[in-house]
Amino acid sequence: MSHAVSRLRDERLARSTKPFIARGSRAPRCPDCRVIFSYCLCAWRPKVQARSAMCLLMYDTEPLKPTNTGWLIADIIEDTHAFGWSRIEVDERLLALLDDPQWQPYLVFPGEFVARERVVTRVEPAPGKRPLFILLDATWTEARKMFRKSPYLERFPVLSLEPEQISRYRLRRSRREDHFCTAEVAALCLELAQDTQASEVLDAWLDVFSAHYLGAKFQRPIDPEDAAHTTVKKYR
Repeated sequence: MSHAVSRLRDERLARSTKPFIARGSRAPRCPDCRVIFSYCLCAWRPKVQARSAMCLLMYDTEPLKPTNTGWLIADIIEDTHAFGWSRIEVDERLLALLDDPQWQPYLVFPGEFVARERVVTRVEPAPGKRPLFILLDATWTEARKMFRKSPYLERFPVLSLEPEQISRYRLRRSRREDHFCTAEVAALCLELAQDTQASEVLDAWLDVFSAHYLGAKFQRPIDPEDAAHTTVKKYR
């Protein structure tokens, strides 16, 4: 597999001075789905079309983490771009993407931390443009730092997810009900952009990944007939 996040992982590994050791099992993992081979989910990977695109700004070792869900977005959304974030250097390819006239960029971030005039809650690109969602793929503390120290993003509207949208996605993964992983946020953005099918498939793909990852961690059997597997099976 070669997509934007896997290529960024390779670039990050090439710069590493020592091996990156993920937490947990040291058993060999599938390089394409990042789960140990006996629980590999590559055969389940779905294909779906989307008008929207994703731009992942990834903090330092995020591309190396087997639990990173930005990877799942790139699995599903063909127009996914991934860049490592740096406070002092900005990838010229990122700036070129943001200036590409085919895109309407939206920076996704909570509105309560942003000047009110920048905040939008709907996805309404100008005629002839497609939505490009900029996601800060990091911990919450890191994401706030990235938001403050990325002046090249200040010209874009900030898409803030409203409570009634979030309430439909109270999925099982965080102890905080208002905290969501990157793939969950991307699914919400796709729904707002009327990419409903892609949103549903990404949600299901996240559930499939979670089942296989946790199954491997705790040696649990996988149910190939559950709702998530049944959904992605339709799009393989």
